[in-house]
Amino acid sequence: MIPKSVLPRVLGSDLQVPLADGATATFANFDHAATTPCMAAVAEAVNDFLPWYGSTHGGAGTLSEMATARFEESRQAVRRFVGCRPDDYLVFTHSTTDALKLLAQAVPEDATVVVFDSEHHAVLLPWRNVHRLPIPTSVDAMLATLDQTLRAQRGTVLVAVSGVLNVTGELVPLEDVVAVCRRYGAQIVVDAAQLAAHRPIDIGALDVDYIAFSGHKMYAPFDIGVLAGRPDWLADAHPRLAGCGATIGVADGVTEINWATGESRHEAGAPNVVGAVALAAACRALEVAWNSLMPYESALLGRLRSGLVEIPEVVELSLFGPASDRLGMVAFVVDGLDSALLATALSLEHGIGVRHGSFCAQPLARHLLRGAGRSATATALRASLGLGINVAHVDRLLDAVRAISEIGPQLFYVSANGAWWPSTEATSSRLRAR
Repeated sequence: MIPKSVLPRVLGSDLQVPLADGATATFANFDHAATTPCMAAVAEAVNDFLPWYGSTHGGAGTLSEMATARFEESRQAVRRFVGCRPDDYLVFTHSTTDALKLLAQAVPEDATVVVFDSEHHAVLLPWRNVHRLPIPTSVDAMLATLDQTLRAQRGTVLVAVSGVLNVTGELVPLEDVVAVCRRYGAQIVVDAAQLAAHRPIDIGALDVDYIAFSGHKMYAPFDIGVLAGRPDWLADAHPRLAGCGATIGVADGVTEINWATGESRHEAGAPNVVGAVALAAACRALEVAWNSLMPYESALLGRLRSGLVEIPEVVELSLFGPASDRLGMVAFVVDGLDSALLATALSLEHGIGVRHGSFCAQPLARHLLRGAGRSATATALRASLGLGINVAHVDRLLDAVRAISEIGPQLFYVSANGAWWPSTEATSSRLRAR
């Protein structure tokens, strides 16, 4: 195991949280797949920049010039991080969802977007003319279905796919998906929200057309996202926002508008300079840390999965099978125990934060839960890893899940509106339900 001291530090790693019995515990944050903590290097970069914060792209003052320079320097750092080609656009957005919506507005009206039902809602929902494919049963089935579908398509086609399944953390074979797309002249956009903080990305080497990701999933929680990729559709598209920055000139009466070219065409309004600085700092830190971070997370994941297998009541969810390549997250259910109750007990009794629900991928979650013998209204638990997690956290989670699965929560809980709350009433029960 690589010492955690050689990895980038995150804020809140020693945070003490209250427990229901009045004690405190060091928080174990297993919710990185939803939102990562802020990297210390990111906070330092933002704090160093804030005294120089000012308007961008037009001001003659020192602060404006400095802010403009840092904004564009940050864009270049992020371009390097994802391996942009020389003519690629890199547009700053608010989030991955916002980035994919921007692309959806830029896709030609006569184009068809092909997407699997296993996708995150941000990939599944924003398109005008969409051809949805069933949830694949294996990697081979995924590629075969895509091949068959693209062979039958005519005209402009865009394939939208995530690099990582948002429920299970399983990696999608992007190289193979790209090969199928190129075989039939289809373009491809990759949702890299779950990938960018855990694996190096090179869109030029992968030969993908577009990529989208967010700062809040890569230790830069300052309302920043990215859409990077080929310039043609973005250059021709109507600006996402009509306003200052997206225009070069506006005639009297607004009868003629000369729209800007390049990234600024889709970055109207005051840009999120602080977010760009934060994201660039995270990119630089991750670039240095890859050789240590990837084996560290892999070791933690192996420890977590092998420990869960030893708990008889635990059923891990997987689409491509237990041996499939994956990043640091595990989705699972516990026999006879409601996932929301388990998540609440982990938090209030053990100081452990996990995510429960359908993880913004409801079709996939329902499919996996049905396969595990759960009802249509059941939910799952997802434990996800990152820089804020260490071996002691993993062991604490395993011990807590084992104890709760064997004897139930320590406290009595009542259910209200889908949530669980501790109760002192003697008539309450340690309800264990599917």
